[in-house]
Amino acid sequence: MRTVFNSLILLFFSTASFAQQGTISIEQDPKIDALVQIYKSSPDIAAVYRIQIYFGSLNDAKDIKMQAEGDYPDWYSKIDFISPSYRVRIGQFKTKLDAERNLMDVRKKYPSAMLIQPEKKQS
Repeated sequence: MRTVFNSLILLFFSTASFAQQGTISIEQDPKIDALVQIYKSSPDIAAVYRIQIYFGSLNDAKDIKMQAEGDYPDWYSKIDFISPSYRVRIGQFKTKLDAERNLMDVRKKYPSAMLIQPEKKQS
């Protein structure tokens, strides 16, 4: 009995002493990091508040967008098509408070401007 017990202890310590230790290094193409940064900064995936300043025909939307780019050159602007009309949306605001403050300023120039809340992401 004692021999079996000693054998089991010896077997346990011999396997523990031969366990492998090491480090893992992952080599990744630097282009992957650049793509991830582009994906993160893409305005279409970010959950942000936007201000809609126009909806209607495409020709008028293009004119309003150009005018808005002149009025707010540092803000992102985009024409979205949601059937049956085109919508011009400007700005990207992370908080509702920031968006509402800017909306008051935008309404001086575009009285029909309205706040667009972020869309819920599909999981």
